[in-house]
Amino acid sequence: MINTLCKNAYETAKSKGWHDEPRETGTLLALIHSEVSEALEADRRGDHENFAEELADILIRVFDLCGAKDIDLEKAVISKMERNKGRSYKHGGKAY
Repeated sequence: MINTLCKNAYETAKSKGWHDEPRETGTLLALIHSEVSEALEADRRGDHENFAEELADILIRVFDLCGAKDIDLEKAVISKMERNKGRSYKHGGKAY
């Protein structure tokens, strides 16, 4: 399911001209970061509807990046979640 979303996000972005030229990974990551900042601002305003939309934008940008780089995000998420189950409480005392 996740990989289908990645493919769809990439294909949509490509069809709208966002991949006509090669894009640096740093640029794609900066775009994800900008969506995170927009989500933060929506949360600060208490705008729950926009907050949810910005979270969706974050995922769409991540999916687009994974589609462009042919990353098996579903496998990576499942693997990472399994690894996280084995971590110590608060990862050994991290504050956050």
